[in-house]
Amino acid sequence: MAIFLGVDTGGTYTDAVILDEAANAVLGKAKALTSRHDLAVGIGQAVDAAIAAAGVKAADVALVSLSTTLATNALVEGQGARVALVFIGFDDADLGRGGLTEALKGDPVVRLPGGHTHAGAEVTALDLSLLELMVRELGDEVSGFAVASQFATRNPAHEIAARDLIRRVTGRPVTCSHELSANLNGPKRALTAVLNARLIGMIDRLVAACERHLLAVGIDAPLMVVRGDGALISAAMVRERPIETILSGPAASIVGARWLTGASDALVSDIGGTTTDVALLRDGLPEIDPEGARVGGFRTMVEAVAMRTTGLGGDSEVHLVTEGLKGGLRLGPRRLMPVSLLAVEHGPMVHAALDRWLSSEAVGEMDGRFVVPMSGQRGGLNARDIAVLDRITHPMPMVNALTSRLEVAALERLVARGLVMISGVTPSDASHVLGRLDSWDAAAAEKALRLIAKRRTGAGERFATGPEVFAQAVVDQLTQQTVDCLLEAAFGEDTGFASEVPETLARHALTKAGLGQHRGVIEVSVRLGVPVIGLGASAPSYYGAVGERLHCPMILPEHAGVANAIGAVAGQVSQRVTGTVSSPAEGRFVAHLADGLQVFSSSEAALSALEAALVTEASARAREAGAVDLRVTVDRELKEVEIEGRQMFIEAKVTATASGRPRVAH
Repeated sequence: MAIFLGVDTGGTYTDAVILDEAANAVLGKAKALTSRHDLAVGIGQAVDAAIAAAGVKAADVALVSLSTTLATNALVEGQGARVALVFIGFDDADLGRGGLTEALKGDPVVRLPGGHTHAGAEVTALDLSLLELMVRELGDEVSGFAVASQFATRNPAHEIAARDLIRRVTGRPVTCSHELSANLNGPKRALTAVLNARLIGMIDRLVAACERHLLAVGIDAPLMVVRGDGALISAAMVRERPIETILSGPAASIVGARWLTGASDALVSDIGGTTTDVALLRDGLPEIDPEGARVGGFRTMVEAVAMRTTGLGGDSEVHLVTEGLKGGLRLGPRRLMPVSLLAVEHGPMVHAALDRWLSSEAVGEMDGRFVVPMSGQRGGLNARDIAVLDRITHPMPMVNALTSRLEVAALERLVARGLVMISGVTPSDASHVLGRLDSWDAAAAEKALRLIAKRRTGAGERFATGPEVFAQAVVDQLTQQTVDCLLEAAFGEDTGFASEVPETLARHALTKAGLGQHRGVIEVSVRLGVPVIGLGASAPSYYGAVGERLHCPMILPEHAGVANAIGAVAGQVSQRVTGTVSSPAEGRFVAHLADGLQVFSSSEAALSALEAALVTEASARAREAGAVDLRVTVDRELKEVEIEGRQMFIEAKVTATASGRPRVAH
């Protein structure tokens, strides 16, 4: 009997599941709250409970695999550590391309001359003494560095030199753009490197927390992590490349959905605390996004499942729409700590504040909101930010943390940096009021919803007559936004609408009329043509109404709440390496290798040399990632033109893929 342990750390819950790999059976499963202050606590509680439920010994576990949505959530919510970008050979206009300026969010940029040409020749020598001076000046302001050099995928020499210097001078983690992607488009590679650098500390803490608990309970087995394309990599490798874990949780959920249902064609919708992730399962396999993973508005160069990730979950922020006379609701994209959850550990403070606010006829702007301190790096904060942060020494009503409205912007910056979390009304609170959930403090949820229902619309009317009415409105809004997510994904995957904008089609008047089975002079009907597999602990609470609205079968598997953890140990290890052969002049063929350029007199000689190097590198990476029993495939993509009846070689892209099963303990 091969015992595998799968762990999934999400924004709200950490799940653990014990599988008998040979029998394809779930032996035990458990959930625990994700403990942001020390991730090892939540991981430990979930792992220990799952092992106990399965009735196995910790020492029997032969493989541990971890998936997570922490990186995805951080990008969706705009959070992450402060980093610096070393930008070599680019100009100011390049900073505005590909969303790079938005991703930097004011973090420092070190611009230097240098870089290479399309053919890999050096443009200008890199001034390492100037770079050393500039990175020393940054001091403790940043937690890590991203390095991007022009055409580094054709010659990475300047990125490697900059990386080595920064590590020697600062000791901080450094991410090079060429290590993450072999594709052109420097600003997009730089964006991916910036996001990777921003996530390193978070993922390192997660892996370390998991390793600590495994050691403590006597599990001596390889630790793997799920990548965004559903493949597995070793924990050591993911520490250097945490960006590859964006969409890790969603990718694991797709693998888990297939394992749980055996479905070949379906939309998989996974609702968590922070996001809803939707992907298409076609012929039993997830689609891979050829343009790179898109998360939180950023298009990265990370190969991942074709997934639409929306800031909509059980813990999404409830916004009151006050424009116009009628008013309305909107959910997300930011995750809040539900008031009912905060009250579990801080009940007296929460209830006292809610009772005080409810005793007043008027509802203040910050009533019903609390702030919770989180740990993190404080470098780069201004004096006002620090003053507010120093005041938030423990969970408290938001109004107590601020001395004036001028400090609201400072608080928002602290939230974006992950140093403070806001607690307020969420769909999870609404579900407690409606009796659909009973995990936390339902009385606190009832008071919080009673309070927010007292707010006034533009017409001067209360938003709802009571907490139950308001709670139902929140759940209805979640249903509607989930329907929109699924329709966007469906239109985006249907080739019949390839030239249309999926977001526009999903909200079009004809679509809405068709879902309502409009019958008039015009008759319109719309339904999904594939079933939906609903995953996530709260899916049974919400997704029945979603299936009815979309007129499609809704599959809710028995173990839907731990599908990510199941998918974490059901995957394979896979490493893909790509390289290029270019032809700068007739009869001259250049293989762009990791250790430099090699020139050949024939295209076949250059391709063979590149292919051999890539096979060696992919195999080495796969073994480093924890694979055994390797299978290697090679793909060539040639670009040629015909001139006067003769084929002329332009460029070739070669990809080597090494795959295998994960190594297990004996």
